[in-house]
Amino acid sequence: MRLFCLPYAGGSASAYYKWKNYLSDKIVLEPIELKGRGKRFNEPFYSNFEEVIEDVYGYISDNTDSDYAIFGHSMGSLIAYELYYKIQESNMKKPKHLFFSSYKAPHNKRNNLIKKLTDQDLINRIRNLGGTQEELLQNEEFLDIYLPIIRNDFELINSYTYSKKANQILCDITLLYGNEEVLKFEDMLDWQSHSQGKSTVYELEGNHFYINDNIEQISDILNRTLLE
Repeated sequence: MRLFCLPYAGGSASAYYKWKNYLSDKIVLEPIELKGRGKRFNEPFYSNFEEVIEDVYGYISDNTDSDYAIFGHSMGSLIAYELYYKIQESNMKKPKHLFFSSYKAPHNKRNNLIKKLTDQDLINRIRNLGGTQEELLQNEEFLDIYLPIIRNDFELINSYTYSKKANQILCDITLLYGNEEVLKFEDMLDWQSHSQGKSTVYELEGNHFYINDNIEQISDILNRTLLE
């Protein structure tokens, strides 16, 4: 079983590396790197959300020799959702399970994340979300690299337009979120309207970046969900 993991806005594949220490050896961890960061730092940013889907689809389509599942955190959830329909459209083998983490269902309208934000406004927004050390938010060298990445990711999210699908997701889905973030239980339940399968919701301790502090618990959920 392969587990493809999609990053949050401003994040990279490295956000998932530690999971390997806790996942069953029957699960092959496949953190996906997006352009403009991490190992793909020198590649140009995507110009729209469709380019993200095409790029990630290209990687996954070359690595589906076995059963697989997809995990997306925050922006990664939105990518996972649209990716599912790209996979379905191409008649490729579909994922056995989808994990949507800390993100509203795609049909729910979002506030504009980036419009006319100054760098300081953006820094304040990042600070409020949690997950980034204060020392880094005051480090100019770090900000010179990080702000363009997260600004572009927010612009990608803003470029996304939801369109109702002809059919629902066929596989079971798991929904996860932190109990200290703005997102609520009801927000996560809205994902159920997009799936014909069983939906399971987990509330974990922490803010929007609960995934950094609950690796063992998340891995246990993944192991049980994918292998039992």
